[in-house]
Order: sequence, then structure tokens, then C-alpha cells
Amino acid sequence: MSSNSGPESTPDAAGLAGAENPAVAAVEGSGIAFRVVEHGPVRSLAEAAAARGVAVPDVVKTIVVRVGDGDYRFVLVPGDRVISWPKLRGLLGVNRLSMPDAATARDATGYERGTITPFGSTTAWPVIADERILGREITLGGGRHGVALAVDAGAVVGVLGATVADVSDAEVPS
Repeated sequence: MSSNSGPESTPDAAGLAGAENPAVAAVEGSGIAFRVVEHGPVRSLAEAAAARGVAVPDVVKTIVVRVGDGDYRFVLVPGDRVISWPKLRGLLGVNRLSMPDAATARDATGYERGTITPFGSTTAWPVIADERILGREITLGGGRHGVALAVDAGAVVGVLGATVADVSDAEVPS
């Protein structure tokens, strides 16, 4: 179900769905309400937030984390926060986690960095959502550069069966 509001939304999400964009097709098939937001190139989270018309925390990063050989998790983190590796290791009960390189992340998900989303991934890896995303509309990568999915965070957690936990720390400005 897609709905549209504002000039940044596409008038017809079906044009971006199907084989052309598995992310849009998957969120459409999930039955949750969403908007497709198209924008030009962005070079930072602040630019992405401005292009999407949201605050930086509502640009939720989907980070692929390697738990073991050939075993990954999607971790959803607000744009103004970073993964807390000690918290995530504790939650998963492991001593070691890593982030795969760009090619490995693409192989594991079917998406390039900057476009990754749990929706329509080539493998439905388990999802961990930082508790701070709940209670608001968020934007996730939309499977293609310049495409985002605006969705209710609670609906995302529910449809993906995500584990919700405190897995992030405030980003320290550099």
C-alpha cells in the first residue's frame, strides 16, 4: 500500500516496483503503509535528511554486520547514532562481529551500500532495530540510489520480526 504526500513522493510507487526494484516490491507486498521518496545524489546523512524532508535521526541506516562465516544481520540505527559494538555483541552472545566490505555486503543483500534495506534483500537476514527508531516515521534505503522508503518504524519492526534493543551510541562529532 503506498500513499503519497509532498512533492518528494512519487505519484506511482508501482513504477519503481517489481523486478526493477525489489525493495519497493517487498515493502508493497508486506501490506504496510509507505511512501517512496525520490531525491538526487547526496553525500552525507545531513544531505539525505534535507533531501527527504526529515530530521537526521529519521534517516535510519541499515548496516550489514557479519556474525559468522556467511551469517549476517541487518542493524537499523538512527542517522545520528552509531552501532555500539559491545552492546550488539552482548545481545547476540558473540565475541566478534565485523562489517563486510562493499562487495561482500552486496553479495549478501543484493544491494549496494547506500541503498541497503531489509526489504527485498536476496536473503532475509534477521533484523535488529535500535530502540530509538520506534514511535515515528523513518526513512530507509530504497534499493536504489536516490530512492528512500518512508515508513512507520513500528510497522517495520512488526513486519520484519525485528529484535528491538539498545544497540547504539551517540555519534561523536569529529
